[in-house]
Parts: sequence; C-alpha cells; structure tokens
Amino acid sequence: MRARTLVAGLALSSILFTNGVPAFAVSKEIIQLQTQVQTLSDQVARMQQSIDERMGVLRSLVEQSTDSVNKMSAAVSDLQRKSQSQASDNSAKLDQVAGQIQSLHDTVDELKARLAKITKQLDDMQQNGQNIAPGQQTMAAIPAGATAGSAASAPVAPPPDVLFNNAARDYNTGKYELSSQEFNDYLKYYGTTEKAGDAQFYLADIEYRQGNFESAVNDFDKVLEQYPGNAKIPASQLKKGYALLELGQKEAGVRELNSLIARYPKSPEAAQARERLRRLGVPGSNSMGTSKKKPM
Repeated sequence: MRARTLVAGLALSSILFTNGVPAFAVSKEIIQLQTQVQTLSDQVARMQQSIDERMGVLRSLVEQSTDSVNKMSAAVSDLQRKSQSQASDNSAKLDQVAGQIQSLHDTVDELKARLAKITKQLDDMQQNGQNIAPGQQTMAAIPAGATAGSAASAPVAPPPDVLFNNAARDYNTGKYELSSQEFNDYLKYYGTTEKAGDAQFYLADIEYRQGNFESAVNDFDKVLEQYPGNAKIPASQLKKGYALLELGQKEAGVRELNSLIARYPKSPEAAQARERLRRLGVPGSNSMGTSKKKPM
C-alpha cells in the first residue's frame, strides 16, 4: 500500500511540477497522504490482532466443548456397563427366587396331598371300623424286587412324604449334597409316585446350581422324557436351555427356549425365556397363546 501511495505521490508531484506548482506544496500533501496510510495500516493491524484474539477464544471454547462431550460419552458407556451387569445379577436372583417359589408350591401341594390322605384314612376307619395294618409303611418302603428273606435286613426308608419334604427343606436351605442324596433315595424307593418327576427336577437343578451343566442337561432330559405330564416340564425345559447356553451351545439353547415359548406361551417360564432371548439379541417366538402344546 505504501508503494502505491508513493507512486501516486510521485505522479502527483510530476503533475504539479509540470503545471508549475511549488515544490513545498507537493511535499506537504505527500506527507499528509503518508500519514493517512500509516493510520490505516495501524488500524488494520489492530483489527488483525483483535481477530486473532477472538479466534483463540473460540478455539479454547471448542476444545472445552470437545472435552465435555468425551466425558459425557465415557459416563454413558459406564452407565450402560453397570446397567448390563445389574440386569445379569437381577436375572440370577430371579432364577433363584423362582426355584424357591416352585419348591414352596411343591411343599404346599404335598401337604394338601397328605391332608387328603389322612382325611380319607379317617373316613375309611370311621366307616369300616378298621385300623391301619401294622407295618404297612415299612412294606411300602421295601424296594421292588426285594425277597422276603432280605426284607428284614434291608434299610427301612422314611414314608414318601417325609422323605420328599426333608429333601425339599435341605434344597431350600442350600444343603445341596444332602438334598441330592435324599432325592435320589426318593427315586430309589418311590420312583413311580406323583412326586418322582419333581424329585428328578430338583436333582437336575442342583446340578445346574453347582455348575455341572452337562449333568444338568442330562437330568433335565430325564424329566422331559420320563415324566411328560409333570408340572415341572416348563421349568425343566427352561433350565435345560440355560444350561446349554452356559456350555456355549448357543444355537441349541436358543432352540430349546423358543420351543418352550411355543409350547407354553403363557407360562412364567416362557416370560423368562423371552427375557433371556432379548438379552442375547435373539428374537423369540411371537406365539402368545396361539400355539398348541405338542407332545414330547
């Protein structure tokens, strides 16, 4: 810009000299022009400095905003991780509570059955005037195939209701080894009773709780195959699916859970199966009350 001003001043001087204008008048105007140019240059420099300062402030604000966004993203990721962990813990607790509720239902059913039997016995005694034959429970406790000579030396098992209730009580209090032995004794002596399928289910569930998933799958299969009309069929199929997932057999586990949903769509076990499939990111069966139960 100064070069242009100088050129313009020289041109102006040339014109003035040509026209006979005094030299001191030309020098004065040139000095004024140079002063104005210098003033403009100073103003431009101050404007540039102001712009640089404001750009620095904006850059600082952008960096602060970026840091805030990164912190918020990390916080959201942490919340997601905690939520997933809490959901897993809640699922495990839900499974445990469901098992305890099932055991309580079984105990209530057993008490009802005992009360019905006692009532019937009292009615029979009142009507016929007969007493219960001595040793009747002892004979019932002798395993099938025992001879008359070995009956006297064979161990006498408790009555079926007493043995089952003892096993269920130990199961609910976490005494799994003792409970497993008692349920095995129940199947040994009373394998054809109504509660035999329940005993087999609890044996399988003990295996599941102890982390013996392969044995649990085999024992749940026994419930499904040997006791097709038992009330524990939905729970057995649910736990079998869980055990297969724990073994890393995802395809088989998902297939088992979907089969449960299709066969028993309105059962509590079907709801648990849908929730587990949702957590796995696998779409569950959409049959809500429209599927018919298929035979085993």
